[in-house]
Parts: sequence; C-alpha cells; structure tokens
Amino acid sequence: MKTFLHVGCGPKRKPQTTSAFNTKEWRELRLDIDEEATPDILGTMTDMALVGSESVQAIFSSHNIEHLYAHEVPQALSEFLRVLDDSGFVVLTCPDLQSICALVAGGGLAKPAYRSPAGPITPHDVIYGHGPHLARGKLYMAHRSGFSEQTLRTAFESAGFASIASLCRGRAPYFDLWLLATKRATAHDTLLSLAQAHFPT
Repeated sequence: MKTFLHVGCGPKRKPQTTSAFNTKEWRELRLDIDEEATPDILGTMTDMALVGSESVQAIFSSHNIEHLYAHEVPQALSEFLRVLDDSGFVVLTCPDLQSICALVAGGGLAKPAYRSPAGPITPHDVIYGHGPHLARGKLYMAHRSGFSEQTLRTAFESAGFASIASLCRGRAPYFDLWLLATKRATAHDTLLSLAQAHFPT
C-alpha cells in the first residue's frame, strides 16, 4: 500500500481529498498544526521533522500554502521534496488571487464571491483569511501570501520539482488553483494522466 501525507488536514480525511487518493491503494497519514484536528502527526508545513525522508509516495495539501509568509514557501516545498520518495508527487490546491483580485477591482471586496460549508466567502476572506475563524482566535488561519497560476508554478519549479501540471478555476464557486508536481522528470502523458486522476472535473 502506498502512503500519501495529508498536509494541513484540519477535520478532513481521505474521502475529502481526491477520488484517486480515496482508494484501497492509498493509506492516509494526516499532519496538522491544530491538535483539535487529531492528526497522526502534529506539525507544520515548514518543519515536518517527524516525517521520515523519502517515506511517502505523495502529498495532498488543500488551502494551506497561502497561510505561509512568502519567505517560508521555499522552506515548505523543500520539506515536501525531502519526504517524497523518488516516484513521489504533490497535489496542491489554493486560492487563485488573480481572479479574486478581478472581483476586488470591480468593487466586490466585501461581497460574497461564493458560498462554502462555512458560509458566504468574500474576496476579503480569500485574501486575508476567513473572518469567523480569525475571530475565534485561530490566527494561524490568516493568509500571509497568495498565488496566481504562474507564480505557483514558478515556486515549485524554483524548489526543484521536475514536472508540473496546473489548472486554474477562476470562476464561482471555485476561484482556485490546482497543481500536480513530480519530484523526478515525468513523461508528458504520465503527468497528464496523473493530473486527470487527481484534478477536479
């Protein structure tokens, strides 16, 4: 059985990752900064010392990287590379600031952009962090950086990932980016097949 590290899992588990991870082929290892999430490993993206080098075959991270300061992003991606084995890959999703900024430019900073299970989400929430979470004292939920599709790809390329596929869903109710990056060079057809298996349809 292969293992994927669910980075910044929060309350979510394997069925809330991707359909390709939610199979008998994959075992989930959950990591989070919040002990209330009852993760398997308590830790941060920038310091995953409790995860062995080359010990997992994949990483899934949903809406976590934007919680890092820009200077911390290379450190987190270096940790991703370290814990992945040679065949490993990352599936990551985060907000698309380019489409969100278009809403802001149109006067919609405080207007709901879409509705989530947590309630209406405004561009202000996407840029700075979900207001209700912050009001409850979960200040680690603040957003400290952000990405367009190109800057996210550049961050992974600069970190040393060899092959990258990406998807931008810059429209309601998504306004998100998806990226799949492999540790080692991957044939184009194989990369596309992996992306199709893990990206939303």
